[in-house]
Amino acid sequence: MAIFQSLGRTLLAGLVLLIAIIVIVGAVSGGLMRVDHAFATFIMRWLHIMSGVMWIGLLWYLNFVQVPTVPKIEPAEHRAAISKFIAPEVLFWFRYGALATVITGLLLAWMNGYLLEALMLKKGVHAIGIGMWMALIMAFNVWFVIWPNQKRVLGLVDWPADQKPIAARIALIASRTNTMLSIGMLYCMAAQSHGGL
Repeated sequence: MAIFQSLGRTLLAGLVLLIAIIVIVGAVSGGLMRVDHAFATFIMRWLHIMSGVMWIGLLWYLNFVQVPTVPKIEPAEHRAAISKFIAPEVLFWFRYGALATVITGLLLAWMNGYLLEALMLKKGVHAIGIGMWMALIMAFNVWFVIWPNQKRVLGLVDWPADQKPIAARIALIASRTNTMLSIGMLYCMAAQSHGGL
């Protein structure tokens, strides 16, 4: 089908499907969708989840699939396809998925009236606050540790060849740190609204 031959058309079809679902559910439930603060908060939560899936999905792809698999590719010169084409694309969506997740998360906390309380780890919102701090540390790692070092490793910036293994090690440790933090972060995010803490 032509829809699935283009990512843009696939995403557009997904939005059309979403609108159809909203209309059908609204018609069946007998209620019109009200565009109010509750709806705006819901939309922000949906955007937060969507961007979080992109970010953490790519983090886990990198750590569970790409990093362990690339050294197994033989002959070694075939690994260049990953470093020249796939890795830069993955890292683009990874960075901006992280940024979108943080922005939508902070906006969601602000819209719900607990942004400062959560960041100060106040009682009642400490679980989400811990998750927020973990996510902020992870996003910092993405933009200021992983990305600069990956640019060096991938040859996107001039960097001495003998220094690339050091940059690769730093990026790996930061990425594994984020993978470790993501487990607790996701728990805290779910626990706040679903009673896990």
